[in-house]
Amino acid sequence: MRQGSPFLLYDVIPTDITTYGEEAKNILKELQSRNERMFLVTIIILNTAPTKAKLENTIFAAAGIAQKYNCALKRLDFQQEQGLMSSLPLGLNQIDIQRGLTTSSTAIFVPFTTCELFQDGQALYYGLNALSNNLIMANRKSLKNPNGLFLGTPGSGKSFSAKREIINVFLITNDDIIIADPEAEYFPVVSRLGGQVIKLSPTSPQFVNPMDINADYDDEDPLTLKSDFLLSLCELIVGGKEGLSPAEKTIIDRCVRLVYRDYLTDPDPDKMPILEDLYNLLRKQAEPEAQHVATALEIYVTGSLNVFNNRTNVNLNNRLVCFEIKELGKQLKKLGMLILQDAVWNRVTNNRAAKRTTWFYVDEFHLLLKEEQTASYSIEIWKRFRKWGGIPTGITQNVKDLLASHEIENIFENSDFILMLNQAGGDRQILAKQLGISPYQLSYVTQSAAGEGLLFHGNTIIPFIDRFPKDTELYRIMTTKWQEEIGV
Repeated sequence: MRQGSPFLLYDVIPTDITTYGEEAKNILKELQSRNERMFLVTIIILNTAPTKAKLENTIFAAAGIAQKYNCALKRLDFQQEQGLMSSLPLGLNQIDIQRGLTTSSTAIFVPFTTCELFQDGQALYYGLNALSNNLIMANRKSLKNPNGLFLGTPGSGKSFSAKREIINVFLITNDDIIIADPEAEYFPVVSRLGGQVIKLSPTSPQFVNPMDINADYDDEDPLTLKSDFLLSLCELIVGGKEGLSPAEKTIIDRCVRLVYRDYLTDPDPDKMPILEDLYNLLRKQAEPEAQHVATALEIYVTGSLNVFNNRTNVNLNNRLVCFEIKELGKQLKKLGMLILQDAVWNRVTNNRAAKRTTWFYVDEFHLLLKEEQTASYSIEIWKRFRKWGGIPTGITQNVKDLLASHEIENIFENSDFILMLNQAGGDRQILAKQLGISPYQLSYVTQSAAGEGLLFHGNTIIPFIDRFPKDTELYRIMTTKWQEEIGV
């Protein structure tokens, strides 16, 4: 017997069989310990071309691309009909060629992690899904709480996206739309759609009466609600850290009930009281607190800031109304925004009886949260509008100012719709913590282009891309880029 190195069967096994054996062991390990499953998959690539020559070139190019990634394509000669039928979305596979793949490998071909949002009814278009390129069609009315926020840095497309939604609401639904416009950006869109633009300023001939009252509040007392608003109005006017004293509140409430007595007895529009009527009643009260409040009101009644001491002379019943308050000035803007909010409440209560939805958009929303009175009124709107058929939406670029308000918790908790565009670095981290956004999702609002971001619709979070053709008349009345407005 010859002596030598021991004979190993392993030495004569072909290398490809050895490789297959190792792969089989790895697959078995994945199935046993990594919760993987085995799928039989048929992958069909459909090639089309207008001529046979071009079809051959297309097939050759596809085979070259596959070979680059160590894959081989097999032509379905004499099975073209079965291949075509199998590639159609019929759920029927007529090709008996299958490949075994684990769950992880199969997931590469089927995007299990891609969320889609495509609803029926009065759904609005919000762009394309950045992962699947499918349409995003969402109906905010289907949400438990349809209140919303549009958040984005300057130039991210925030106002443009809001106008997109406003136009879609106007065209697709029969709902009413009210816009609070502190920067005079919505005038072209509202005018082109035949809406009513109300310009509030010390020199404007258009007036809105803060004393307007709606008697149709169903189970609630209209005087109680109006008194609450006028208390907030007087508190904003009187000012001071402590606000109104209990005695002053009692006197104002007494005068409010007296000033509406004749109108509620005979609801004639000519009998609607104005701010001067409340002022005169306060002057007639014996208490010194009444004189203090009346003196604070005087500049808004007989003084230089008497823009709100007139009866309403504009059409507040137009389906699309825009309140332009850019020229109100620092002293009047806070007062104007509070009066605007009350006018919206009156409109919502009217629409509630008619079973009509009211959309309310507030640009530069952070301004409302700076003052205690307007912030409290905003919180009331966010909490109660849904029950009254209202859908409020806040639009802001100053996210830090928004987040600085102690009321923002209530705003976020009562908003199931958020359209988030590009965010500044500090804002991203705060919003990620507030909304539970993952680092991967944050990448869609980091240095993103205009019209790109994240859409929060209930529990669904979708990255979106919205590209709007610039060579259209609609784009020209929607853009806020001054270079495009003047054609530079």
